[in-house]
Amino acid sequence: MYPFAGAPYGVDPAAPTIGAVSEPDDPFGAMGPFMGELRRLMGAQNQWDSAAQIAAGIANEGHSESNLDPADRMAVEELARVAELRVAGHTGMSLNEPLRIEPMNRSQWAKRLLDDERELFGGLADSLRRGLTAQMGELEEMGDGEIPDLPGIGPLPPQLLEQILSMMGPMMLSMMAGSTAGHLAARALGHYELPIPRPAGKSTTMVLSNVDAFAREWSLPTDDIRLWVCLSDVAHHQVLGIPHVRERLEGLIGEYTRSFTEDPEVIERQARDLGLDDAFDEAGADMAALQSLAADPDRLLGAMQSDRQRALMPEAEALVATVEGWVDHVLDQVGASLLSEYDRVTEALRRRRFEAGPQTRFIERLLGLELSQSTFDRGAAFIDGIVDRADESALSLLWSEAEHLPTASELDAPGLWMARVGIEARELPFEGDFEIPDAPDF
Repeated sequence: MYPFAGAPYGVDPAAPTIGAVSEPDDPFGAMGPFMGELRRLMGAQNQWDSAAQIAAGIANEGHSESNLDPADRMAVEELARVAELRVAGHTGMSLNEPLRIEPMNRSQWAKRLLDDERELFGGLADSLRRGLTAQMGELEEMGDGEIPDLPGIGPLPPQLLEQILSMMGPMMLSMMAGSTAGHLAARALGHYELPIPRPAGKSTTMVLSNVDAFAREWSLPTDDIRLWVCLSDVAHHQVLGIPHVRERLEGLIGEYTRSFTEDPEVIERQARDLGLDDAFDEAGADMAALQSLAADPDRLLGAMQSDRQRALMPEAEALVATVEGWVDHVLDQVGASLLSEYDRVTEALRRRRFEAGPQTRFIERLLGLELSQSTFDRGAAFIDGIVDRADESALSLLWSEAEHLPTASELDAPGLWMARVGIEARELPFEGDFEIPDAPDF
């Protein structure tokens, strides 16, 4: 199930369904039982409590979680200290204060994500709400006979539309944020499951049950997987904790999430261009059509994507690819001497990136991130290109100041970046035979 698809978490499936008889003065009409229960749920607690409940239900698939063994907590703390010392020793970038990696269960990890990223989720939900509200608001201007029928209900009553619009903000925030955190927690290994900056001064986190389950699934040493996750999170924490890197990436992601289009005409035109009208025609314009559209996140988000978002994506990809390429390079340099089966561990964990399900891809696109294999490959090629043309020390200039962050065009041409920041490149040896062509006969 994708974010926003299906009934809200907590709604009793046994409650009266759409079309049930209700009192004539009920402003919800035939949808009274469903909307009334939903309104009760949303009003009984604040939006973030609702989001946490939704997240826990998705992350745990309805099952309870056991408490973590104190021995496991101590083992992770020891691995975190090893990771911090080795990464800092290699990069020369020490953290302002000792890093603590806290093992958590899925519900705890999801709750922590919601607490850390309230501003981000709030801006995203508000942007989506404005676009949907503008689209629905056009119904208020329609005359009698123009308002479309809802299956099993008939014309949408004005009072119902007013109630829906008033509830859309809290509903959108709770469902979007809770669904996002829940799906990520079900899969996450470490703190930086997505490469987004997290608040400074807090411990980083690990979903220990997911980490250990991955080790068992791939028949790999548990301590190796735990240490790899620690190394990865320490390296991410180092670079994403640099103030100008944090500010740049937060700015790009924040602006993207706040920039979904609010223009109903643009949404309708892009929906037509993406073939959404055809999907509704084929499915009979009923709830089955909505479910079928939920199976294609690109088309759903594409209908609301703005020109500004399309312009931001190459900039965000350039920075994220550089961060991920640098982190992978650090792990390769440090991890081989620490992990007993580093090659197998790395192959398994990097393959995991490209086996992410549609829910994860949907979430990435909500935030303007494109974590495809191409993104990681471009980042790795950029970092390798710098090291091949100069040496390891040249990488420190990547993060030395905001002006040194690579542009989208430089990502595919490390020589251009080196020339701009003043690094002299050594000549690369030619590989293979090189023949000088004969001079043309005039």
